[in-house]
Amino acid sequence: MCAIVGIINSKDAAKTAYYALFAMQHRGQEASGISSCDESGKIHTVKASGLVTEVFKKSSFEILKGDMAIGHNRYATAGNESLFDAQPINANYSLGSISIVHNGNLVNKDKIRQSLIDEGAIFASNMDTENIIHLIARHNSKSLKDRIIYALEKIVGAYCLLIQSRHKTFVVRDKYGVRPLSLGRLKDGGYVVASETCAFDLLEAEFIRDVRPGEMIIFERGKDDFISEQIFEPEPRICAFEYIYFARPDSVIEGKSVYETRKNMGRVLARKSKVRADFVIPVPDSGVAAALGYAQESGLPFEAAIVRNHYVGRTFIEPTQEMRNLKVKLKLNPMSNVLKGKDVVVIDDSIVRGTTSKKIVELLRHAGVRNIHFKVACPELKYPERYGIDTPSFEELISANKSIDEVCKYIGVDSLEFLDIDELQMALGRERKYSLVSFDGNYFIK
Repeated sequence: MCAIVGIINSKDAAKTAYYALFAMQHRGQEASGISSCDESGKIHTVKASGLVTEVFKKSSFEILKGDMAIGHNRYATAGNESLFDAQPINANYSLGSISIVHNGNLVNKDKIRQSLIDEGAIFASNMDTENIIHLIARHNSKSLKDRIIYALEKIVGAYCLLIQSRHKTFVVRDKYGVRPLSLGRLKDGGYVVASETCAFDLLEAEFIRDVRPGEMIIFERGKDDFISEQIFEPEPRICAFEYIYFARPDSVIEGKSVYETRKNMGRVLARKSKVRADFVIPVPDSGVAAALGYAQESGLPFEAAIVRNHYVGRTFIEPTQEMRNLKVKLKLNPMSNVLKGKDVVVIDDSIVRGTTSKKIVELLRHAGVRNIHFKVACPELKYPERYGIDTPSFEELISANKSIDEVCKYIGVDSLEFLDIDELQMALGRERKYSLVSFDGNYFIK
């Protein structure tokens, strides 16, 4: 669920990429990086572990010269937590220099990697993205476009790619469009490509359209227009979890407001069953919109009775359970004066491992809440997601191993309710298909 951005034909492109990555910090907190390309065709890169504001200093932009840049915020699903696994990935090969950023996950990464090693390739990282750069480098075409297509025909998975050469930027989205990617126009006439439209708002860029599933877009330095080519026949399956949790609420994905979609989920939850309660409270921040929808539909008051410390990052994308547990207590503080002696409906976006929900319930009980009715704005997560979400095994998913009653008892609430798959589709809209693999186990990319 990484963030990627590309800036093309815009002065101080790296600085613009920096602000876009800042807007998309929620998509990855482990590392950040930017590659820029100057007019001579030389590629410069700055990357390190840490948040965007920690990685880049004033001196960074004295290195990152040029009117083309690509950037990346890392959320690890393939590879280890290491500086060697930070992106962009750079290489020199027979056609010159190249830099790549990738959002997604390649399901055949191990097979390709072993094949390349058997042929003599040497890997510097643990990332699946490095497979792509090896495949490009080993093809014998004089055309980088042909080399990229060759690599795309070898890889299998969910991916959004930005590939920067000496004078061009290639944008690619897999044929299913599992991960979001949008195209916009900057005020100075340059272009921006980013994982989420919230980056466009910060840059005051004009949204043009989403990059189509299976599409390749080619930008060239100094040219006002771009080339679009449909490389693969599209079979759109945008990931439902983008709407449920990962995307910022102010983003628009495939024409749908994330905020309004989350409110719809809350409305559907409210219609599902009625409970007696004093008010509705969200688990901030991703549960807020669904809780508003629930409150509006049910007629119960809305109370922001859990305060979030915004200087602490997101718990689900922390790499270890110990860090997740600690950050729940650091991040969330229930208001005892509002909650004591009350019956409440608590709205959260999802339950993954159950440990975070359990900690939240413990905090609410300590604050004096009498009865807790826990409502979840998505179905039970029963299957590992292989297309970019860090739920690699059945053992980590509480709903894959426990019934709803057992989960209810484990997290310590008086009642527990999820949306079912049909209700989620109702909230999302039925005009398109979605990747629902976490809920239905339909691994459509194999």
